[in-house]
This record gives sequence, structure tokens and C-alpha cells, in this order.
Amino acid sequence: MNIPPMHEFENRKDAGRHLAVSLSPHVEDDEDLIILGLPRGGVPVAAEVARILHKPFDVLIVRNIGVPGHEEMAIGAIASDGVQALNEDIISKLQMTRWDVDAVIQYESFELARREKLYRNGRGYPQVAGRTVVLVDDGIATGSTISAAIKLLHQQKAARIIVAVPVAPQATVMRLCREADRVVVVLQPDFLLSVSQWYDDFTPTTDDEIHELLADYCPMSHTPNN
Repeated sequence: MNIPPMHEFENRKDAGRHLAVSLSPHVEDDEDLIILGLPRGGVPVAAEVARILHKPFDVLIVRNIGVPGHEEMAIGAIASDGVQALNEDIISKLQMTRWDVDAVIQYESFELARREKLYRNGRGYPQVAGRTVVLVDDGIATGSTISAAIKLLHQQKAARIIVAVPVAPQATVMRLCREADRVVVVLQPDFLLSVSQWYDDFTPTTDDEIHELLADYCPMSHTPNN
């Protein structure tokens, strides 16, 4: 069966504008809030949301764990402080051993550390304890990356966690509602083949673009609003 493309957003910036409208009623009275974008694609979306809502912005780095040789097939995700969100059902179906999984996690842990150093460039981590945190990505398929980010934020004592994305399938949204305090989604299709089908322009976000966005926003992102 051929599934036609669903071009709803011009690009990630346009998606951020739509998301800001949907998110605004849930955060407009929250002065102690920070918006965290997931690199790479979630960062320009989060930056646009932060610009429109006049909220502080930073990045939260999480790495998908892919099957060796088929990296596009995620079996989970990892974040800082040893946080893991693994899909044991997929791991079992693929008959991956614990050694196989640990080897991939070790490799991705190195990449996680590399990106932390690259994007932070000496800056401290955003302070989330006791604050409302809005997690933003450019879209969700399985949700393993977001799940790992949510676990990390719970571990860091965030007061309230809101997941905000332009598009995600209904089944994934329902699951994430049990993990986060609120999930805000612009479009919830019954079936989502890929996030890119909902964008006219889904050009990969570069490290240079992320550096530029962080340079514009991050000086204000580590101190809670007064």
C-alpha cells in the first residue's frame, strides 16, 4: 500500500510556531520554566518555541541505540548519568544478547559524551531541579529517545515535565502520558511511517546551526526567572 506524503509543516521553524500556539495555554503562567530541545532536529523547533513564548532554552542530549548494521532501527536510548530506556520486546525479537546490547550502549556512550562536549563548549548544565521542563523534538515515532530524556529529568528532580512535539502517533502519545506530566502534540496521526513525511523541508540540522541557536539563547538558560 502506498502512503501519500503528509506535508503539514514547511520546516522545523514553522513547526515550532505551530507548537508554540498549542503549548502556550499550558505554560504561560509558569515563570520558572525551561525549554530543552533534543539534538539535532528538535533544537530549531525548541528555539522557535522559546523565542515566541519568551522562555529560556537549552539542549538535552540523548542518544538512540540502534541495531548494528541497521542503526535506523532503535532498540532504546541513553542519556547522561547512565540513564537507559530499552525496548526489551524488540531486543528479544531480534535475539540480541546482553553483550550485544552493552556493546552498542558503550559505543553510543562515547558519542553522547562527545556531543555533550561539542554543544556545551564549557557551559554548565541547565538547572532543572524544582522547575517545569518542556522537552521538544521535531517529531516522535517510537518515543524511546523522549522516554530516556524523561527518566533523566525525573532523576534530576524536575518538578513538572511536559513533552511537546509537532507530530506523534496516538499510541505513542498515550504511552508518554503515563511517563510525563503532560504531552502536547499538534498532529496525532493514527499511523506514522516517518516524521519526515509531515515536513516539506526536513533537511538535517547541522552542528553549526545548533551552535548558532545556542549562542543566541543559552546565556539566559541557566538561571531561573525571577
